[in-house]
Amino acid sequence: MKNPDREQERLDIIRRYRRLIEIWNTRKETLDRWMVRKAFRIAADSHKDMRRKTGEPFIIHPLEVATIAAGEIGLGRTSIIAALLHDTVEDTDLRISDVQGMFGNEVARIIDGLTKIDEISDTSSTAQAETLKKILYTLSEDVRVILVKLADRLHNMRTLDVMPREKQLKIASETLYIYAPLAYRLGLFAIKSELEELSFKYSQPQIYRDIRERLTAQKTQHIEFFNEFIKPVNKELKKQYPDFAIKYNEKTTFSIWQKMRTNEIPFEEVYDSYSVDVILDTGPEKERLACWAAYSMITSIYKPNNKRLHDWISTPKANGYEAIHTTVMGNQGNWVDVHIRSKRMDEIAERGYAAYWKYKNQDNVDAGLDEWLNKTKELLTESDEEAIAFINDFKKNLFSEEIVVFTPKGEMINLPSSATVLDFAYSIHTDLGNHCIGANVNHRLLPVDAVLKSGDQAEVITSRIQQPNEDWFKYVVTARAKSRIKNALRNERKSYRTAGQEKLEGYFKQLKLDNSRPNINKLINANKLSGLVDLYYYIANDKIGIKTVKEILQPQDSLVSWMRNIRFPFVRPKTPVNIDKKPNEKEIETEILTKENGGDDDFNPLEYSVSKCCNPIPGDNVIGLIFPNEPIQIHKTACNVAIRLMSQYGKNIIKAKWKQKEDITFLAGLKIKATDKVGFIKQITEMIAIDFKMNIRSFNLESTEGLIDLSLTLYVSSTEKLNQLIQKMKKTKEIIKVTRLDNFS
Repeated sequence: MKNPDREQERLDIIRRYRRLIEIWNTRKETLDRWMVRKAFRIAADSHKDMRRKTGEPFIIHPLEVATIAAGEIGLGRTSIIAALLHDTVEDTDLRISDVQGMFGNEVARIIDGLTKIDEISDTSSTAQAETLKKILYTLSEDVRVILVKLADRLHNMRTLDVMPREKQLKIASETLYIYAPLAYRLGLFAIKSELEELSFKYSQPQIYRDIRERLTAQKTQHIEFFNEFIKPVNKELKKQYPDFAIKYNEKTTFSIWQKMRTNEIPFEEVYDSYSVDVILDTGPEKERLACWAAYSMITSIYKPNNKRLHDWISTPKANGYEAIHTTVMGNQGNWVDVHIRSKRMDEIAERGYAAYWKYKNQDNVDAGLDEWLNKTKELLTESDEEAIAFINDFKKNLFSEEIVVFTPKGEMINLPSSATVLDFAYSIHTDLGNHCIGANVNHRLLPVDAVLKSGDQAEVITSRIQQPNEDWFKYVVTARAKSRIKNALRNERKSYRTAGQEKLEGYFKQLKLDNSRPNINKLINANKLSGLVDLYYYIANDKIGIKTVKEILQPQDSLVSWMRNIRFPFVRPKTPVNIDKKPNEKEIETEILTKENGGDDDFNPLEYSVSKCCNPIPGDNVIGLIFPNEPIQIHKTACNVAIRLMSQYGKNIIKAKWKQKEDITFLAGLKIKATDKVGFIKQITEMIAIDFKMNIRSFNLESTEGLIDLSLTLYVSSTEKLNQLIQKMKKTKEIIKVTRLDNFS
């Protein structure tokens, strides 16, 4: 008799496989079905004795990844087969050559792109960045690698509950830092939103639950308002269009939290917690006219806010997104976001590149996404940077707002916001960038560092004697421009290789050190250089001398080890260090509990620093990051710096919890906006010092036309006490807004 649990699992696996076949909506001929069934059987057999952390059979994971690829992204046979087999090469005896023999070159190439790099140790801090860089390289051959990888990451995020806390933070940070922006750039809006939402859920569980509960409480009221709002819109649209849909689209908790942080407002002041989506089912040849006609009808009913009109139809986003976005005033005196698009545009908005490919041969479909992919392929082919440096530069351009700049002939160039004349020049041609001295922008001569605006028309001005220099890195924001500048500088610096190499060998002999690769790598890393070319250049030009080499490679004989103990302003070192204090300033120190997830036996949990990028205090949700020869860095889990570090150094995450002691205080910052009134300063300082017995470290006040902007830092014992102070301040009638500052000096 069969084990009932095993039989139930077998039936569940069959049910999931049938669901995959049902939602597979591309071509499904007999051969296609047969090949997918064959891939499923091979995967099931290869993983038959394996289980996931959840306890369920491992085969469920590739089945769900294939289902996401087929149903939520809209991919076809090749991608489905690759999704079913994507873990077999890494985790079983199956080889790429076996896959290639059974399913062909395309499937093998996709799986190879998804397979982690075996030669890199799993404990390496760069392993994730190297893996991602390898996946990005496959863009030059097949974008389906990225799409299947996103499906894989989405299912991993959906099943993250069983992972330990530090693993959740690592995966959530990687997802938020790179995978969600990639999904956005490829137009996969639904997947991008879910990746952000799940990352937020696991990195900030308390804030996530609080916003989710508030959204749920408001939903009934919002639905009632939505139904009233669309009645006259429905009536007008029916006169013109036989087939259309109007949808209620609730914003994600993550997007609302981002608005709260960016605008420094409480949840109650976020007016656009949902939007109204108007989707018109018209032919491609009439869709633009139809969308603008619908806009005209809606704005004849509700007054629009012209400052919030965005035309993504005439100039689509680089990820292919097209729509008209407007904000109108509803009958109850509140602003409502309205998005107008065709059915084709809506499909591209949800499924991104897969849907875009379906329509790309139509004449009226913008080729912006293809252009971005081609530029990405070119960038990946030319870049030989270290993985982490490359990913950092690449990521900056994935999620940035976009502008459109016109060439003298009227061609449109998509650039990230804050792009400069130099970025524009490099986006057209490398030589144009290398010799750029400025540009004629809207008939005005501007320098290379001038920031461009959307709608500008620019003509690049060049000089043959102009050459790139290090200062140019300050003037560019695009990964393409940075890569071109690095290549130009590297070519120029190669001529210094012999001189620099001979000089460094002389330093090693004087210091009696081995001329070894590990020592050279230490010099490169300590000076934050990109490689040997830069190292020899700096040594040849005396920018790195024997003193610097000694401090890095023989720290015991230099001041480096002593300086390391005092370079962090909030550090409790192993050996107490006397630091001069200002009069009446209390000592700042922190206490965390011991490391909970193992590690070095010599690890001292009391050697750590409170990071100034986010200034956490007791009660904040924090993590620790440990690096060799440095105190543990304590960050808020929501800190952008921490998210970047956790995404790249996931193995360095340790659990950290506050262990509160009496009379220990921490630095916190507040920003206050208030109406000017005689005695206001006295009122605030007495509230802080007398009512809450807190010491103020700094106090900066500016008064303009009856309004006060006040920034102050003070010593508090916990977030609880700080929140009590903030709540009391908010009840003061002169105070308009109080927000906590994360970053202050």
